[in-house]
Amino acid sequence: MSESHAEVDPYAKAELERLRGSIDNIDAAIVHMLAERFKCTQQVGRLKAEYRLPPADPGREREQIERLRELASAARLDPAFAEKFLNFIIAEVIRHHEQIAAED
Repeated sequence: MSESHAEVDPYAKAELERLRGSIDNIDAAIVHMLAERFKCTQQVGRLKAEYRLPPADPGREREQIERLRELASAARLDPAFAEKFLNFIIAEVIRHHEQIAAED
């Protein structure tokens, strides 16, 4: 039986709403932080294109992954998940940098 059809304890319902409200706020913050991050990486991409630097920087990427894994461990977040998340972002950044370079 789904939540909407079952009798839900008022406390449980209120607690779910409170927690889901916090989750919604966190999701919004993540989206805004990613947007700000991509604004910066777009500027990096334009700078790289202007100076004919390669879109990818494997050394920097390795440093960032290691840094993020350490941060994740300290925050009690699975470092493997953090690495997957960062790899996804890095791939998107490189794609943007390649597009920017192709436009020049």
